[in-house]
Amino acid sequence: MADTLVIVESPAKAKTIEKFLGKNYKVVASNGHVRDLPKSQLGVDTENGFKPKYITLRGRGDVLDKIRREAKNAEKVFLATDPDREGEAIAWHLASVLKLDENSQCRISFNEITSGAVKRALTKVRAIDMKLVNAQQARRILDRLVGYKISPVLWAKVRKGLSAGRVQSVATRIICDREQEINEFTPVEYWVISVKLIKPPAKKAFEAKFYGFNGKKADLANKEAADEVLKRLESADYLVTDVKTAPKSRTPAPPFTTSTLQQDASRRLHYSTKKTMMVAQQLYEGIELSGKGATGLITYMRTDSVRIAQSAQAEAAEFIEKNFGKQYVPDKPNVYKGRAGAQDAHEAIRPTSVSNTPAGVKGSLTKEQYSLYKIIYERFLASQMTAARYENTTVSVDANGATFRAVGVRTLFDGFTAVYTETHDEATESEVALPPIEVGDKLVHKNTESEQRFTQPPSRYTEASLVRTLEEKGIGRPSTYSPTISTILERGYVSREKRVLYPTELGFLVTQLMKDNFKDIVDLAFTADMEEQLDRIEEGEAESESVLKHFYGPFIKTVEEASENIEKVEIPDEVSDTQCEKCGAMMVYKVGRYGRFLACPNYPACKNTKPILEKIDVPCPECGGALIKRKTKRGKVFYGCENYPSCSFVSWDKPLNERCEKCGSLMVKKTGRNGSFTICSNKECGNTPRNAKEQKDAE
Repeated sequence: MADTLVIVESPAKAKTIEKFLGKNYKVVASNGHVRDLPKSQLGVDTENGFKPKYITLRGRGDVLDKIRREAKNAEKVFLATDPDREGEAIAWHLASVLKLDENSQCRISFNEITSGAVKRALTKVRAIDMKLVNAQQARRILDRLVGYKISPVLWAKVRKGLSAGRVQSVATRIICDREQEINEFTPVEYWVISVKLIKPPAKKAFEAKFYGFNGKKADLANKEAADEVLKRLESADYLVTDVKTAPKSRTPAPPFTTSTLQQDASRRLHYSTKKTMMVAQQLYEGIELSGKGATGLITYMRTDSVRIAQSAQAEAAEFIEKNFGKQYVPDKPNVYKGRAGAQDAHEAIRPTSVSNTPAGVKGSLTKEQYSLYKIIYERFLASQMTAARYENTTVSVDANGATFRAVGVRTLFDGFTAVYTETHDEATESEVALPPIEVGDKLVHKNTESEQRFTQPPSRYTEASLVRTLEEKGIGRPSTYSPTISTILERGYVSREKRVLYPTELGFLVTQLMKDNFKDIVDLAFTADMEEQLDRIEEGEAESESVLKHFYGPFIKTVEEASENIEKVEIPDEVSDTQCEKCGAMMVYKVGRYGRFLACPNYPACKNTKPILEKIDVPCPECGGALIKRKTKRGKVFYGCENYPSCSFVSWDKPLNERCEKCGSLMVKKTGRNGSFTICSNKECGNTPRNAKEQKDAE
């Protein structure tokens, strides 16, 4: 019997932590939340202080029974759920279920899953922070009130299966507003003229662009203006009139927050926010490293802070000096200022130890884990290095009264860029070589290029740019970005094509309806203010009941008015290219509780429905038919043959288009706690899974 029971959220984390603590400790997992509001009803008593009604989540009964048995046999119980509002709330729910005093010393938390961090946490046991719990409960209740009061209005006035949400509706509006901007955009003509010039005796030409006339800035708004410049150039001499050289430095970006990690992973790795957080969770909870066992590789990944622990800064400085040189270590550790409104509850995302280099742990990681860990590691290391220094040279050239300018950049010291450079939509410096040039030099003209251009509308959102906008506007918090984007995609309000987000016709319609009838809910400033109110509850500066009461009074009045005033809207169903085999009509797309599906438009005369089939490029090993990705009623993915029931092939693991070299059976991609790996589908075959290195080499 263990003396102390430690309860965490995930089985992977439990396994890692149990190795750190020894035989006197038992570590079990709650598998996330154990209680929540009921799905079948509002679950909030709006007449009596907005008291929530919690029930045990389906599937958590056996988990709770096990936890109760272990707690009964333990002398001490420590709640070690995640170090944020959500984790604090889970700890409170567990305390309620186990009948622990929330004010007792029962709560421990840590920002990284390493032996030292976990053992230090055991020396700093505290009570459950009810301010965090109250803030989380207030958010949950707000979201429930908005969702469960507005969604029935949408069902009655538009169609079943729709939903509204406090954050998802604003995110959808942002995407719709951008699309409207693009549709209403009027391009403006302008011209660009550039010349290629050579400074003898050099043979390589450099480019100079039209700047203006006689050193004064001027724009070329039409062809006539461009032709005037080109006419001047017909017999022009190119004379250098000014050369300015100035030093410039660029400081490194701060280490990642949740938002900036999601943005960079999207740009560099083309990961969705959901995939980024899933892989980051694996790196945080622990990876089996060769010779080291289960090791948490990064700190907690849900954070808006850019703060770094002094011990981590010192370790980084020592590593940088040893591997790069003293000149790459700043005189004082780099400290970064967080954005206004950041909670700053945890450190920034960083490696738990810089000794775990990406190259050193690569053999223990999947391809996805390695790629994400590499950018986290390099961004952190670069954040603790010296600035990069450049020399900028601007050359002005006169050509018969037309002024052209060329800009050259020369790197004096690479600094942090020896490790990491920002992606294309962050500030970057790149080498642009200019020959030695002095005032009075005559240049040789090689050629001229004149191009008509038009101003471009604003770009559509990607997941990366949407996350940035949500953060800048104060909409949601680090833990909400990924589920918000997933929800608006699943609901069919937004579609994603080649990483770009497009509003659907349904998204436009629901957004306009929300603007007309629930303007506060989709108002960016109002939503940001609600986030601030939740932060004030967390800080103990506001009472949750008061915040909820202030919101609910006007809100429920608006809902009642909308129910009376909104007229029924008919949305034509999107027609598919699938024909109903019962009546011959072309089936249409519908949305149900499990997502989109195909249905016959002749309902109720014809009640035929079909799932939307996603074929994978692998033939059925039994009959040669196409394999289809399917889902159970509980949402679990499996793969089956399109010829079912005549062919009964089924696999819970994703089949691959390759055969086992030992027995000839189909190979499948299996997912475990350390990511995915390849294994033979024949359980009797002795073909063992490829290790991580072999897997990456094969891919």
